[in-house]
Parts: sequence; structure tokens; C-alpha cells
Amino acid sequence: MPGQRLFQSDPPADPSHLPDTELGNSVKLDVSSFAISNAELDALRKFRSAANYVAAAMIFLKDDVLLERQLTFDDIKPRLLGHWGTCPGLTLVYAHLNRIIKKTDLDTLLVVGPGHGAPAILSCLWLEDSISPFYPSYTRDRAGLTNLIRKFSAPGGFPSHINAETPGCIHEGGELGYALAVAFGAALDNPHLVVTCVVGDGEAETGPTATAWHGYKFIDPAVSGAVLPIVHVNGFKISNRTIYGCMDDKELVALFCGYGYQPRIVKDLANIDKDLAASMEWALGEIARIQKAARSGKPIVKPRWPVIILRTPKGFSGPKELHGEYIEGSYRSHQVPLPNAKTDETELKTLQSWLASYDPQQLFCIGGDKNTPDCAPCSEVLRIVPDDRDKRLGMKKEAYAAYQPLKVPAWATFGVQKRSQASCMKTVGEFLKQVITDNPTRFRIFSPDELESNKLGAVLEVTGRDMEWDVASRAQNGRIIEILSEHTCQGMLQGYTLTGRTGLFPSYEAFLGIVQTMMVQYSKFAKMAFETKWRQDVGSINYIETSTWARQEHNGFSHQNPGFIGAVLNLKPKIARVYLPPDANCWLSTMAHCLRSRNYINLIVGSKQPTSVWLDQEEADRHCIAGASVWKFASVDGGVDPDVALVGIGTEVTFEVIAAAALLRKQVPDLRVRVVNVTDLMILGPYGSHPHALSEDDFDTLFTVDRSIIINFHGYPLDIKGMMFGRPGVERMVIEGYREEGTTTTPFDMMLCNGTSRYHLAAAAVRAGALFNSKVSCVAHEAASFFMHRAAKDKEYIYVHGHGESFPFSPPLVVQCTN
Repeated sequence: MPGQRLFQSDPPADPSHLPDTELGNSVKLDVSSFAISNAELDALRKFRSAANYVAAAMIFLKDDVLLERQLTFDDIKPRLLGHWGTCPGLTLVYAHLNRIIKKTDLDTLLVVGPGHGAPAILSCLWLEDSISPFYPSYTRDRAGLTNLIRKFSAPGGFPSHINAETPGCIHEGGELGYALAVAFGAALDNPHLVVTCVVGDGEAETGPTATAWHGYKFIDPAVSGAVLPIVHVNGFKISNRTIYGCMDDKELVALFCGYGYQPRIVKDLANIDKDLAASMEWALGEIARIQKAARSGKPIVKPRWPVIILRTPKGFSGPKELHGEYIEGSYRSHQVPLPNAKTDETELKTLQSWLASYDPQQLFCIGGDKNTPDCAPCSEVLRIVPDDRDKRLGMKKEAYAAYQPLKVPAWATFGVQKRSQASCMKTVGEFLKQVITDNPTRFRIFSPDELESNKLGAVLEVTGRDMEWDVASRAQNGRIIEILSEHTCQGMLQGYTLTGRTGLFPSYEAFLGIVQTMMVQYSKFAKMAFETKWRQDVGSINYIETSTWARQEHNGFSHQNPGFIGAVLNLKPKIARVYLPPDANCWLSTMAHCLRSRNYINLIVGSKQPTSVWLDQEEADRHCIAGASVWKFASVDGGVDPDVALVGIGTEVTFEVIAAAALLRKQVPDLRVRVVNVTDLMILGPYGSHPHALSEDDFDTLFTVDRSIIINFHGYPLDIKGMMFGRPGVERMVIEGYREEGTTTTPFDMMLCNGTSRYHLAAAAVRAGALFNSKVSCVAHEAASFFMHRAAKDKEYIYVHGHGESFPFSPPLVVQCTN
């Protein structure tokens, strides 16, 4: 079948069956009588024309950047890269934000969902002179403009997507769906800020965006800022119609009214500037009205926040037709509307005509004068640019210099007694209570409806949930946002973090993978931000991964997936951190460290159920600083001169390591065992692969030079194998971990199913130790067979009795294994 067929440019949606009265729920404004001067309208048009010209030139030109002669093929870039279709809508919004900032002194950030519209944003930033303070080669003159246009999407220049190198940016928009949640996160606890968010109608089709529209239900207007969403409906994606583009006004109004918004449709193309100016002033007035009521102690219950639905053709002001096909108002304008301009005479002439239609000689001061550099924008273009540089969209410090370090309490005071049993999550919950108390405006927890299930409910003793549509939690400045959308939690966390605050994202282990690609996208932003000199530090993104496969009390196979660990391991080493604290005191030390850290992605993995406390506060502190240590209390002769090393990485699997050591001490007393616990996973990689990776000497000192290493790991064994690749002697390692085996069963049966039980470890250890200990070699086969027999018998016992409490050789809470 042929591709998308178009019978007209910018085709309208077919009429719906909704009654016409539905349009009565949209906002009607008397635009004709709106007070805006002709000079303002002229300035808006000229700013947009200048921005659209530069944006188009960035995609095509490498020379003759202001069209001072007839274009030749030599003036065209060898590779045409970029996305034109969304640019005219973005420059339209940008121009109007500039006007309103200058008029009202508004504090606003711009979050751009169509991140591929970088030419539009960069052109506006250059016009308002918000690039040169960060990049001196992009001055507002001929040299700077030439650099901007020539280097776009070329080595050494700005990339085709908005990214961390772009002034004013807190969201890349590469993977569509997250802009709106990021905007809501940025607005939290920033009462002075209005975050304008452009949502493209392609992005609007994503599940994360569909849920993020509920973000206002978590915004307390008394203590937080606001989001002004602008839905840009240009009708097309990369090769076909959008859903929103096929919805008529009645359907869009019904949709957004259902979400809880007041929709205002802007679509009068002949008077688009007056229409949008009136609509933006109305929207900001509504935001101010809602906030004033809340801040005066009389909050409006379920306020209807404004949303602007902007209908303009895709590629508005670009080429109308080419080779008998529609360009403007069609998917053909999405990327490069004249893809053969380098070699096709017709397309080159069309490009010349298109660029000339903006009349660049009237927009830029060619030749300059005593007050204006050569090729700088004319004064009429700059009339709407805010005079206060710090108010300009590219200069807002909230986007690059707003970090507020947390006051982190001394964790040791929350420690629990060694040799006791304690839930790591409950212990950390007590610590987080104090974090919330000490940081009432700069710390939040974003949780997908699992806070109390994950045993962190202690925080609710000092704060509440922030859900403004619920009578039980509205207007209480609650620091907990619970929404059963991991995407929305992640997006809000990103916006909150990148505007200077710190957050925490606790989740069931199996479902952190839902935001894996979001996390990876954020890591790319964070990596570039770390390398961008003018960007200051931000807090780390902090994940708690609990309700793990090892202890699924109510759930089964679907809730067993430690794969998020591997996703973090694949990130750029300088920002990735994975911790598996073995007990509650180590968890406290690790959590305090992560909340103090900057610029990282921290993943902390552990159990919510009561488990053994192996170390006191001082021991836990030293252990966490080192990242790994020999546990002398569980080793033979304190770990001296071992035949084999048993290594635990994770809470429950470490318990099995210690149980195995006790079992071996009883059954094979001649075997010399060293027990090692690893809490910082990143130490294991080859030296130089990560900032925390042990040197070869330190690795050999800890794990021995030539003895076998039996590793019991909480995650997938392949993750450790991949990390260890490049370490000498990997052939002497046996790595056990989660094998995708499980169901709703007992905790110990999960260990048996996945080969991580004490019996499996003991059998592997005695076989390995026999190679170095002649006494052990005489009994190795017999002992290993006995251990595996006990594994089979215990499994049989579990299935007969429905529990696993009567295991032989269950160790005491702390095992003293010394000669």
C-alpha cells in the first residue's frame, strides 16, 4: 500500500459526534479587543521571522548565512540534519514568553517536549544573547551567527536535539513522553516559578504523557509554582497523522476538561500573535488567581488550571509544495523539507525563495553601525527581549545553578544493635523522617504507591502525602508524592533534581525496569551536564530497589526481576553507583552518603524484611567506606591463608554465604574459608574501569591471588561476569545469582531454586578448596554430595509442609568461625 495520502495541506479533523455544547467548556476570549499595541505585534512577528530564518539556515547553510547573494550548491551543508516541522511553533511560543516576561517580570522556565526542535530554541537563545555568556564563540554578530549556523549538527557544534549544553534546558526530549512530568517536578517547592511546557502532539500519544496530565493533582499552589502546558497540535508525526491532529475541538475540550483543565484553543492563523498573547495573559491570570486563593488560606478545591491548545500547521511558514506534494501542513516538513537541496536545482531555488521570504536584510543589521555589530539582530527584533538578563529563558539560574545541599543527619544515631534482626527499610524510614524534618522545602519522596509496602511508612509520622484532590491530604505540604506511574515519579524526580533539590525514588525491584530507558536518557543528560563547565552541581538521582525476588511474600514470578542493576552498570562509570548494603547499619551509612552525593545515579538494593544485623555502626561505616571487606567473624582464623573465598553481594544471599561458612565449619572442619562481603558493586571491575574499581593488588589482597572465588550475587550472574571481564584469573570464579526461577514460595526455596542457597555454596566451596587442601580433597566428593542431598531434602520438606523453618544447619544470627 502507498504511504500517507494527503488531499490538502493541514487537513482538518473529521467532526465528532459530541454535541456542540461541549465547546461551551472551552475558554472564550474577546481577542479583537485585547489590548496589545501594533508595535508589540510587529516586534513579535519580526522576532519570529528572525528566529525561523536562523532555524532554517541552521539545517541547510554552511556559507552565505544571511542570503547576501544567490545560493549555490557550495553554500549547502554536505549532510542535512535537523527537524524543521516543529520549529515555527516553538519560536512562536518563545517569542510570546519573551513578551510576557518583559511585561510582567515573570519567572519562568521553558521545558520543550519536541526536543528535536533544537534549531528553534538555539535561534531564539542567540537572538536574546543567552548563548555567548556560556560560549564566547557564539557572539551576537556575524562571526557568532556564522558559527551557530555552520556548526549545527556538525562536529564541535550543537547537536540536533536540545541537551544539557543548551542554556536554559532541563530536559532533552530525545525519548518522547516525559516533558510534562519534568515540568511538574521543577514547579514543586518553587512558588515563584511558572514552568511553561510545550507538549507536541506526537509526544501526547505516549503513555507517560497521558498520566502526567494528572500532575496538577499533586501541586499545592500555596507552596509550589505552576505549570503552563501548551499542547502544540501541528497534526503530523514523522510520516503520518497524530491522534490529536485527528481530534476535533470538541474532542480535545472534552479530554482536557476530564483531566481537570480549562482548555483554550488558539488557532486563528491570520491573527495568531494577538490570539496567543491574549491567551497567555489569560492563562497566567488564572494561575495567579488559584495561587492567591491558596496562599491566602482559602484554597480552591479542585481548581481548573489553564492549558493552551495551539493549532498551527506543521512547518508553518516553510515551503508550501515540492514536486507536486504538500510540504507545509504535512509530515514531509517533519525533518528536512528539501532533502536534495545540495544537488537538485529546483530544491535549491525553493530554499532560496523560502529563506528570502523572511526578509533577513530587514531583520539583521548587515554591515552594522556604531551601535550595532555586523549581522546583529535589528532593534525591532529585540524589542520583546527582557531587559533583565537574568530573566531571559536561557539565563535562568534555576536551570543550571540552583543546587541546595541537604542537611543530612548523623546516621549513626539511627543505628540498630549488632546481632539483632532489623528491617533495612524500616530503619532507613526512621532516618528519612529526620531528613524530611531538617529539609522541609528541598527533599521529596516520589513513590509509585508502594511506600508502606516497602516499609518506609515511618516518614508519614512527620509528613503526609501531597495529593490535592484528596480531602485527607490536600493543603498540608506533604513531602510524599505517590502515584502509580513510575514514569511520572521519574519525570518529577528529574525536574525536581535538575532545579536544585534532592529526591528519592523507592520501588519494587521488578518495576524499576519500567523507567529504565528514562533513567538512561537522564544519564546522558547528566553526563553532558557534568562535562559542561558552566553547569553547576545537582543532587544525585537516588533509587531504592526493594521488595526483591529473594523475599516476595505476597507475589510471585512476575515480581522477580533484578535487571535494573545491569541497566545502571551500563551507564557512564563516572556517574553510575550501585550499592547492596548487607544490613540495616550499612543501609544507613549508604543512604546518608547518597543523599550527600552530587551528579550521580545511585541505586541501593536491599531487603524490606527483618534480617540479621552483622555490623555495628563503626564497623558498618568502615565497611561502606572500603566498599568491601573480609568478615573475620565468619571466616576461619579471621580469613588468614584461605583455601577458598566465599563472597556475598546482597542481603539474603550474604546470609546464605554466612550459613554456608557455618555449615562448612561443621561438616568439613579442615577447609579454610574466607568470607568477603561487597557492598559497593563498582569495586569489582578492572582497575580504571570505574572510579571505585580496586587496583589489582587490592583485589588480590581481598580475594586472594590464586584461590577460587565463590560469588553469591543478588542480581543476574551475567552482570558480575561482565564487570569482571578483564580481571586476571576470572576462570577461578564461580558466580551464582538469580536464574529466572521462582514462584510464590518460601524465601529459602527461592534460594534453592536459583542455586544461591547455603548448600550450593558449600558444595562449590568444598570442590574448589580441595584443589589446594589435600585433607579436604579426601572428603570433597562425599561432602558435596551430602550438601546437595540436603538441598533436595529441604526442598521436599518445603513442598510437604508449606514452610521452611526446620532447616538443618540454620546458622545463629552471627556465626563465630574461628579455630
